[in-house]
Amino acid sequence: MRKVSFAEFGGPDVLQLVDAEEPHAGPGRIRIAVRAAGVNPVDWRVREGQVLGAHPVELPSGVGLDAAGVVDEVGEGVTGVEVGDRVFGEGADTYADFAVLGAWAGMPEGLTFEEAAGYPSVVETALRVMREVGVRPGQTLLVSGASGGVGSAVLQIARERGVRVIGTAGAANQEYLRDLGAVATTYGEGWVERVRRLGKVHAALDLAGSGVIRELVELTGSPERVVSIADLGAPEFGVRFSGVAGSVPAALAEAVDLISRGKLHIPVEKSYSLAEAASAHIDSQAGHTRGRRVLVI
Repeated sequence: MRKVSFAEFGGPDVLQLVDAEEPHAGPGRIRIAVRAAGVNPVDWRVREGQVLGAHPVELPSGVGLDAAGVVDEVGEGVTGVEVGDRVFGEGADTYADFAVLGAWAGMPEGLTFEEAAGYPSVVETALRVMREVGVRPGQTLLVSGASGGVGSAVLQIARERGVRVIGTAGAANQEYLRDLGAVATTYGEGWVERVRRLGKVHAALDLAGSGVIRELVELTGSPERVVSIADLGAPEFGVRFSGVAGSVPAALAEAVDLISRGKLHIPVEKSYSLAEAASAHIDSQAGHTRGRRVLVI
């Protein structure tokens, strides 16, 4: 089978499309014929060799956590899913023709494989950081870097829960944020004052890692009211860096519920082939994403 792999840490050029042995579903796992794989910032952070405790790496390594596809092997002890089912979920080395998943759910009606691959890690992360930052209905949450996959999910989940959101993004994504229910403003010079004029901020999320932790603490009044998923230096300011996933099955169940009720939709901004994985990483690292980027197999 085809698989994207890297034998050394480095830039996008270390990614290679190689022939590899097919993985198989062990106990409590399923294998899918991958139809699409999500491209997440954690993918290129791991490829660069960044120290992420939740994702230890042995070289050579595959790439990818999220995927959608068709079940073709069911491991021992697994119930409720059969060969031929359409599922989406999280596993390992999903930039490949076949991948083993440890958490999965049936795809909601009407969702394409391409769309479904963009949800698993994104929704888990969005639910986790909202829980960790402790924002409550009626309060205001500031989201720095709000137009990407996690930001798109946070904005919609917050709206569903009665939380007001102020989102920062580039000028081209202001209308997109407003369509998702946020009060939108641009980043760049003067952004802190622009946020202040929009009202009191009770909690804040750093989703872009653009060096704004100090300002987020200033706006919320306490490092305990800020969580980052993108700035490894956040703990220097007393801010929690959230990098360890919670319950993925629970997140997938909530994603299915929200999608099925029309309360959550994350658009796919661009699709790539397996051979274009390096280009997908380059674009992901450049930021300014509106929704998700995925590989189509």
